[in-house]
Amino acid sequence: MMGTFDMGDMMDWGGWGWPFMGLMMIGIWILFVVVAIVVYFDAEKRGMNGLLWLVLLLIPMFAIVVLIVYLVVRESGARIRSGDKSAGALLDERYARGEISRDEYLRMREDLGGGRPPEMQGPVNKA
Repeated sequence: MMGTFDMGDMMDWGGWGWPFMGLMMIGIWILFVVVAIVVYFDAEKRGMNGLLWLVLLLIPMFAIVVLIVYLVVRESGARIRSGDKSAGALLDERYARGEISRDEYLRMREDLGGGRPPEMQGPVNKA
């Protein structure tokens, strides 16, 4: 009869229904583990507690929420950590990138009280 719905037809996969569901569950767990490992290494690289994020992501009921929270915290943490560097280190980086001239670098370094590095003992042109 056309148009009738028979559950037997839908559930009959020729005996492959249960093994297929088992393989799908294994695949989902592998996906959770891979995402958790990627987040672990990313968090460790950014100076965060990677083990905490790994464990939280392996709890499947909370994994999506935790992943969203991690991505938000990760972005804000990258901006905050730039304040960890000393003024001298930031000045060295600016000079290395070519943002300031040698004279500006030496003048600013003296202003910071760091003195002049021994390799740069030439005269400073005061403007």
